[in-house]
Amino acid sequence: MGQQLSRHQPLEIWQQQAGMNWHIEEAPVRFIAEGAIHLGSIHSFPEQKVLYRSDTKVPLSVVSQRYKVVQPEEILEFYRDLTEYAGYELETAGVLKGGRKFWALARSGLSTSLKGQDEVNDYLLLATSCDGTLATMATPTTVRVVCNNTLQIAVDGTSQAVKVPHRSEFDPRAVKSQLGISVSQWNDFMYRMKALAERKIDHHEAQHYF
Repeated sequence: MGQQLSRHQPLEIWQQQAGMNWHIEEAPVRFIAEGAIHLGSIHSFPEQKVLYRSDTKVPLSVVSQRYKVVQPEEILEFYRDLTEYAGYELETAGVLKGGRKFWALARSGLSTSLKGQDEVNDYLLLATSCDGTLATMATPTTVRVVCNNTLQIAVDGTSQAVKVPHRSEFDPRAVKSQLGISVSQWNDFMYRMKALAERKIDHHEAQHYF
């Protein structure tokens, strides 16, 4: 589970509240080859490296030397200019699977109601992993991500995501430029949602659908 963040706080406070006040360290892979006479000799495997947490020293994954790490603080730092100048507000963030995945979610301030009672909010999600299971991904979403399940729903259901594979450097400015964060995307989405909300169906049609 992630954490709901306090409102109007500096990034450093949010980093602590989200449990993201640590960084990923790297170390070479070494192994012990057992021998008939000696206890064993230590060898290295230069093509791979171990990623581990700086605070607990717990190993997170073994990856290739080409793997580009995105640090937890980089996920929160991505939102600094958006929260300070563009009206965004960080709402949730968290660390999953002991540190192998982490994300942050900011509310853009855009929202509406369908049929007067179903409130829909616009968020911007940034998530990544350090075990190769998820590329660094930024996407607009209406899913309020609070845990691994909702993260999976938001990631699987996106069509406007910008994905940065871990063989490439994560460039926040380029990602924001590619996203083209704008009100027009939200307006187009809400136009479709309101059209669907007005679509009436009868019992037979509903039964046939399910």
